[in-house]
Amino acid sequence: MRTASERRIPSLDGLRAISIGLVLVSHLAGTRNFPLSAAQGNFWALGEFGVVVFFVISGFLITGLLLDEIGSTGGVDLSRFYLRRTLRIFPPYYAFLICLTLAAASGAVSLPSGDVFSAMTYTANYKLDRSWFVGHTWSLSVEEQFYLLWPAVLLLARTRRAILIAAAVVLVAPFVRVAEWELLRQYGDGVGHRFETIADAIAIGCVLAGTRSWLHGTAWYPRLLASPAFIMVPFAAVAGNLLHDHPLVNFALGMSITHVCIALCLDWAVTFHDGRIGRVLNARPLVFIGWLSYSLYLWQQPFLNRGSDSLVAAFPQNILIVALLAMMSYYLVERPSLALRRRIERALPGDHPRTSRYFSAPPVLNTTTVSDDLMSPR
Repeated sequence: MRTASERRIPSLDGLRAISIGLVLVSHLAGTRNFPLSAAQGNFWALGEFGVVVFFVISGFLITGLLLDEIGSTGGVDLSRFYLRRTLRIFPPYYAFLICLTLAAASGAVSLPSGDVFSAMTYTANYKLDRSWFVGHTWSLSVEEQFYLLWPAVLLLARTRRAILIAAAVVLVAPFVRVAEWELLRQYGDGVGHRFETIADAIAIGCVLAGTRSWLHGTAWYPRLLASPAFIMVPFAAVAGNLLHDHPLVNFALGMSITHVCIALCLDWAVTFHDGRIGRVLNARPLVFIGWLSYSLYLWQQPFLNRGSDSLVAAFPQNILIVALLAMMSYYLVERPSLALRRRIERALPGDHPRTSRYFSAPPVLNTTTVSDDLMSPR
C-alpha cells in the first residue's frame, strides 16, 4: 500500500475506476450471456470515452509532476523521469505480452504477423490490421509517444511556451483529423488512434495542469465550476462522444467538445473532492479499482471478446478471469516493480539539479502536487 507520506490528488483514482468500468462494459457488450448487445455498446462508444478520460488524466498528472519538479529544482532530471516511467509501465505490459506470445505459440490464440512487434515497440496505433488481442495497445502506444515527446517540449520550449504549444495542439488537432479523413481515406480507420489525431486529449490535460492556478485565481472560473449549470458539462461530454458515427462532425467538433468537457469535469472533481460526489470517488472500493485499472486494462482484452465462442470469453466467467489476472498482475508485478523503483531512487543522488543531468527552466505557471504512483497509462 502507499505510504502516508506520498502525496495524492483526490478523486483521480475514482475517475480512473469509472473509466476502466466504461471500457469493461463496452467490451463486455456482445459477449455471450451479457445483457447488452454489441450494437448497444457501440452506440454509446463507452470504451472510447473511458480511454479519453485516461488520456486527459495522464496529461494532467505528468505535466503536474514535471512542473512540480521544475518549480522545486529549476529543471527536470530526465533520467529519473524515464526510470520512473519505465518501472511503472514496462513490467506489467511486457509480462502481458510475454503471456500472449506464449498463448499464440501454443495455438490458444492467433496473432497476425507484426502484432507482437508493433505492441512491443509502442507503434500499434499506426498498425490498422492489428488483431483484437492487441487491439487495446493503440492507446498505450499513444501514452508512450507522449512520454517521449512532452518532457523535451516542456524543457526546450520553456514552460510558458510549452503550455501554449499544448493549447495549439488542442486547436489544431481537429483540422488534422479532418484532413487525414478527407485526404487519406484509405487510412481513415486510424483517425482518432494515430498520435497526431488524438494528442489533443492529452494536451488538454497538460493545459489544465499548466493554467489551473491562474484559472482558479480569476473571478469567472471558480463561479463556473460552482454553478448549478455546470451539470451541463458532463452531459456535453457525453453528447460530443455520441457523434462518433458521424465522422466529419465528430473529428471537427465532437471529439474536441468531449476532451474539453472531460478536463473541466476532472478539475471539478479535484476541486470539490469533499462533496457528495467527491466522497464517492474517494471511497476505498473505487480507489482500489483505480489502483488496479492498468492491469485490468491490460488483461481484459483477450477475454472480453465478443467474436469468440470460447467458454472463457463468456459472461460472467470472462470478467472473473480478468479480475483474477489483474490482481495477480498488480500484486506479483506492479507492486514489486514499484518497490524496486523506490529502492533504486533512494540509491540515486539527491533531487538538487546538476549541470550534466538537468535542463534549466524559468519559473512555472503552476505547480501541482501529485504522487507518481497514481499514474495509470491508458
